[in-house]
Amino acid sequence: MLPTLDEIEQAAGIVYAAMPATPQYCWPLLCERLGCEIWVKHENHTSVGAFKVRGGLVYFAALAAEKKLLRGVISATRGNHGQSVGLAARRYAIPALIVVPRRNSEEKNAAMRALGVELIEHGDDFQASKEHAEMLAREKSLHMVPSYHRLLVAGVATYCVELLRGVPDLQTVYVAIGLGSGISAMIAARNALGAKTEVVGVVSSHARAYAESFATRRPVDSPVSTRLADGLACRSPHHEALEVIWQGVDRIVEVTDSEVAQAMRSIFECTHNVSEGAGAAALAAAMQEKHRHAGRKIAVTLSGGNIDRELFASVLDGSFS
Repeated sequence: MLPTLDEIEQAAGIVYAAMPATPQYCWPLLCERLGCEIWVKHENHTSVGAFKVRGGLVYFAALAAEKKLLRGVISATRGNHGQSVGLAARRYAIPALIVVPRRNSEEKNAAMRALGVELIEHGDDFQASKEHAEMLAREKSLHMVPSYHRLLVAGVATYCVELLRGVPDLQTVYVAIGLGSGISAMIAARNALGAKTEVVGVVSSHARAYAESFATRRPVDSPVSTRLADGLACRSPHHEALEVIWQGVDRIVEVTDSEVAQAMRSIFECTHNVSEGAGAAALAAAMQEKHRHAGRKIAVTLSGGNIDRELFASVLDGSFS
């Protein structure tokens, strides 16, 4: 089910032809705040400001290798997956149509349009956008780019291998769960490298589908109300991702929007990096579990930095509530 080390290393060749590896840094102020050695994997430093681009590059390379004549591709997103699709589709001169929910991030929408995608707003959440995209794919004979796929996981796993090889003997790593490719990639990399690192999943307290599914060991839909962590706003879990999570995740931590906001401020104060809500969720969970970390070596993924200016300003000045 999960990609092997050979597959991840093949994916790395594709990824590194388009972008360099991202850094992982141990920031002294964050170490001081958490009372441990904490490393941050900076996926906010990719060419689209989020980890998703790695999977998109690998997926589209496979499409190109098949030499299929595509009328175009379509997908659904809250933003980062759409930028990944847009960048990779432009690389191979394939028209791309992206469906986003109404009231989606204006700046993420603008970034996708700048990559040449045609944008459609439909539905009140990601699931509604996804269902609409699937309908349009059938009607227009477009290739539906999924949000979860083995090739996407292999591409994303390249950052996980960078981290696990770059920081040996990590005891715990926190990874946010949107639809599941990021945490599946971390589990794949850990298993492929034979590491003993504990993988902890992180979800929003206001989007509990994966937390409830993890607890009950069955798929559970859950309403979404997060106003800050849009990348975690999943109403319906993906069945393949759930199988990986059930087998490979040690526990799942839920974080509130207020905790995410505090983590975003901490990231800015301690590292001067910008994080979107989902990007700071892993640190929010590590801060919540600070009591577990004394004397340990841990890591968090800063999975993306794409956030609207006004929203980020309200987080920094404390007016977000």
